[in-house]
Amino acid sequence: MSAEATNPGAPIRRRGRPRIDLRRLGRVALLGPVSRDRLPDAIGHVAEAHRAHHPDADLTVLRRAYVLAESSHRGQMRKSGEPYITHPLAVTLILAELGAETTTLTASLLHDTVEDTEVTLDQVGEQFGDEVRYLVDGVTKLEKVDYGAAAEPETFRKMLVATGDDVRVMSIKLADRLHNMRTLGVMRPEKQARIAKVTRDVLIPLAERLGVQALKTELEDLVFAILHPEEHARTHAVISAATSGADPLTAIAGNVASVLREAGIPAEVLVRPRHFVSVHRVSIKRGELRGTDFGRLLVLVGEDADCYAVLGELHTCFTPVISEFKDFIAAPKFNLYQSLHTAVVGPEGEVAEVLIRTHRMHKVAEAGVIALGNPYTADSGAQSAEPADGERADPTRPGWLSRLLEWQQSATDPDTFWTTLRADLAQDREITVFRTDGGTLGLPAGASCVDAAYAQYGDAAHNCIGARVNGRLATLGTALGDGDTVQLLMAEDAASGPSPGWLDHARTPTARIAITGWLDAHPQGADTVPGSAAAGTLGSGRPGPQSAPAGSEGPGGRGARALVDRPDATVRLAGCCTPVPPDDVTGFTVRGGAVAVHRLACPAVVRMEAVGRVPVAVSWGDASECRVTLVAESFGRPRLLADLTEAIAGADAAIVSATVEPPSEQRVRHTYTLELPDAAGLPSLMRAMRDVPGVYDVSRAQYPAAVL
Repeated sequence: MSAEATNPGAPIRRRGRPRIDLRRLGRVALLGPVSRDRLPDAIGHVAEAHRAHHPDADLTVLRRAYVLAESSHRGQMRKSGEPYITHPLAVTLILAELGAETTTLTASLLHDTVEDTEVTLDQVGEQFGDEVRYLVDGVTKLEKVDYGAAAEPETFRKMLVATGDDVRVMSIKLADRLHNMRTLGVMRPEKQARIAKVTRDVLIPLAERLGVQALKTELEDLVFAILHPEEHARTHAVISAATSGADPLTAIAGNVASVLREAGIPAEVLVRPRHFVSVHRVSIKRGELRGTDFGRLLVLVGEDADCYAVLGELHTCFTPVISEFKDFIAAPKFNLYQSLHTAVVGPEGEVAEVLIRTHRMHKVAEAGVIALGNPYTADSGAQSAEPADGERADPTRPGWLSRLLEWQQSATDPDTFWTTLRADLAQDREITVFRTDGGTLGLPAGASCVDAAYAQYGDAAHNCIGARVNGRLATLGTALGDGDTVQLLMAEDAASGPSPGWLDHARTPTARIAITGWLDAHPQGADTVPGSAAAGTLGSGRPGPQSAPAGSEGPGGRGARALVDRPDATVRLAGCCTPVPPDDVTGFTVRGGAVAVHRLACPAVVRMEAVGRVPVAVSWGDASECRVTLVAESFGRPRLLADLTEAIAGADAAIVSATVEPPSEQRVRHTYTLELPDAAGLPSLMRAMRDVPGVYDVSRAQYPAAVL
């Protein structure tokens, strides 16, 4: 097992490359510039790592960038006591090891000059071109805001915008954070913990989403050591004990290599140790760890087809664990990751996990967007001009980033932005949903039709009243699966709005921010808008039992009072049967001494009398201004909602709330809570609603009785 597996702060490096002493580089850096015919020794390691990925790279620009950075930072020291130049050198070395192109490395060397020295952006642009200037400016903007607790939301909003403009900005920022985390020991413990928490909550998920696994895993281990020192120490002891003996994975790797040689498949078989956090997670999942749990086999081949050939040989010559098979080549992850995952049983019964990928896939798996080079030019050394409209079409920008950029513009409140950012980044898987118009929607796993509606229509999704999923009618709360086809049903003529219940099913920031914004702007709810489709389309909005002092209004009526011969008694008008004058009513004492009033015909009355509950005599007081809940059953047709609300308005009734359930077999159920100026007008109101074309029944609401 390699040294990286037992040292959570081990720098990223190519296999076989000796560890680089940055203190020594700092001393070399202080010697000043050298002759123009060779690179300064301090940046020689960066050049070596860069040439390993880009053999034809022009190193002249790196020399010039280093000379400017070293002379500008000369005299500045880090809190660790090292010359400040060691920091941009270390950040640049991290990126060079990952295969970043020359422009990114140049900007990395200069990323602190504009913020911390007398160098200006204009000078950077004049000496290194617009592209380097653009990247340095993007990183500088992120450094101008303090990382204090109150500033975090705005800091990361700027970070997100900068990332959207050019993903290389975030690449530099992630490498910058990694080096700072490596040297965090000089900080006070409380500051270490605060920085580690921000790294855990935002930067690690961003590294995951950008596919930069090499940065992500080391950051995870460093955060783990700071925030969970006891668990880290236990994991360290477990790994140390495991590495002191023979590694069973080595023997299995030899068997796999022999099988592939005999099959004529050129392949490199490696043992890939798990990092600290990975071992910790496996121990939580499996309890006692097996010898093969401390690493995985990595098989590298030349072509995509070879991956499947390797898979076939492994499943033929070894016993496969079918439940562990995943094909991320045919269906790549949202962060560009591609591999075949499987597990096989070794000769001694050991289970070994195997990753199969091409060399190109492996580079992208480790470095993510960094491995894709300059996203704006075919030649990484060329400078790309800014389009006239100021927009930069980034081919490496994943769909999740585009969505984040959209909703962050709507999240004007910093706390809302921070909460939704963290929630969105916590999503670790995406699904693809097909639209009936031929398009697709990329959504996080667990997303519902509500999320699909806002992803497709934006704020116009307020008018959505239902959906069809795979051709079948479904509620807006229906969770979508990968590959589902969704058709969203929109109300054409109604002034609609979401109900608070929609938030229970919204998983995406786009949906949650839009719904919350609408609800804040309409505190009375969509149900106060005549013709609203405020759908209780999720089936929410049914009134439950409420309580009020005796003689005061309850859910059954305002002024329509149910009185009992008990001073100061609390009265509840039961939500299961919604009694209103002049209904025959009775009451029952419930928990807390309150009296629940039911219609005599309510099924709950029969059940309570059957178990010996003693009824309480109640009577109606003033029978004016009653509130009642009605259910209209109808066949679906255009303008039905508008005609029903017109009939209600014609009876002088006010709509308190309204829900429209999704159509089922072309039938629609509407539920209205209404206020009438006089309870005597209820029969005529119900007749007026039944007379609306398409409506075949109107009845009083009957809900299951609450436990009393």
